[in-house]
Amino acid sequence: MTTMVSFDFLHCFIFGLIFLFPTLFLFVYFLKKPNNGIDLPPSAPSLPIIGHLHLLLFDSIHKCFQKISSKYGPFLHLRIFHVPIVLVSSASAAHEIFNAHDTNVSFRGAIAIDECIVFGSFGYFRASCGDDWKFMRKLIMSKALGPQALERSRSIRELELERFHKNLLDKAMKKETLKIGEEARILVNNTLGKMSLGSSFSVEDNDGKKVSEYSIQLADLSRMFCVEQIFHKPLEKLGISLLKNEIMQVSNKFEELLENILVNYEEQVDKHQGTEFMDALLAAYRDEKTKYKITRNHIKALLAELFFGAGESSSSTTRWAMAEIINNPKILERLREEIDFVVGKSRLIQETYLPKLPYLQAVVKESLRLHPVGAVLPREFTQDCTIGGFHISEGTSLVINAYAVMRDPNSWKDPNEFKPERFLAASILGQEEDRKEQAMKFLPFGAGRRGCPGLNLGYTLVETTIGVLVQCFDWEIKGDKINMDEGSGLRFFLDLAHPLECIFIPRK
Repeated sequence: MTTMVSFDFLHCFIFGLIFLFPTLFLFVYFLKKPNNGIDLPPSAPSLPIIGHLHLLLFDSIHKCFQKISSKYGPFLHLRIFHVPIVLVSSASAAHEIFNAHDTNVSFRGAIAIDECIVFGSFGYFRASCGDDWKFMRKLIMSKALGPQALERSRSIRELELERFHKNLLDKAMKKETLKIGEEARILVNNTLGKMSLGSSFSVEDNDGKKVSEYSIQLADLSRMFCVEQIFHKPLEKLGISLLKNEIMQVSNKFEELLENILVNYEEQVDKHQGTEFMDALLAAYRDEKTKYKITRNHIKALLAELFFGAGESSSSTTRWAMAEIINNPKILERLREEIDFVVGKSRLIQETYLPKLPYLQAVVKESLRLHPVGAVLPREFTQDCTIGGFHISEGTSLVINAYAVMRDPNSWKDPNEFKPERFLAASILGQEEDRKEQAMKFLPFGAGRRGCPGLNLGYTLVETTIGVLVQCFDWEIKGDKINMDEGSGLRFFLDLAHPLECIFIPRK
């Protein structure tokens, strides 16, 4: 895969920090307390002031971390300016951390922009794992994302999948050039909107498309959001805020849209069916005696994170999987044979068929292994601890490089090749502890108590979306192959560098 070298605004900013504020960092560097003989994890060679920053400038962050680990080891202590980092790139080290220190690494770090509706202080994603967070997670799982709740909302997803197929068929007849990721994102957001907000979320008024537009804009700004997250404390002292105005402009528009939809929901609450999640949120919001108070901002932030996280991650996974499928005709042929045999050609695939479609499930898992939605999983140690005999101080950032773990040649045969059949093998039997360690080899949705609560829904949405695309259409693309280059720089979601565009052709 071609290495991409990018001197964009992100790198200009970093170099600006290096040369514009050396005095401040020298002060911090030379006046910090020595480690007093504390045995830290091994490290790569570093430079004064900037630490290991020079090793992270010329490629995507997960690939830079992967190169460092390949040379110096899978468990390392790094430093970027004042920020200490423990970098983990092996399943065994990840297993030890999440098995013995899950509570200690359940904090995602300080919030860079409190007011932002996505990943701000009112959101679920960055909330600390206190009683309020546990209450909200219980509500989310029981009313929206748990197995029983998903079964109760299955008819909504079936209706939206049929609508998705009809819409694609209409566009295919007009020979329009479509972006697969964009179509998938709108499907996911329409589905989530109907599941949570019922008829107040209008597909006819393009509410799903509007939500998608704001999600895309926030994703485009995520580079600077990530940098601000890393350098939050020193930047705050210097009075610097990266793109805060731009981020908040999008955030405010997103919040306004959600507020209008929420008001519409409240005005027609008696007309809604199958929206127990929103009903439960509003009941908690209005209950003055509830132990854990939910505000209106909490509700809108939760919806925004749901749309942004699920919409972006599902569309990204669909793009990667479809690119691999189109580039591998034999995989496409085997996938179609399975779908045609189980579903037939006269019925549209639905999620009830998924347990009988193991190869489709394997294709999605293999795509997530090679192209994880979250390439790196950041956390923060909230207490001093010892891991592998090494001391880790409170406040140290933890980075699990899921990208490297899932391409580790010690865990995966031919780790850089797309081979869905590897997930068709029987699951490894053994003691519970052995199974947990094996699970750490595959981390597409995180791990521990802060793992993604929407894992089951995510699989369902992506598998049915890909199922419809493969079952019902062929595709006309430019050139012989899809360009599989990754987008460069810091970003929340690993994505293709170029949109996956093609003309859909109804399959005969």
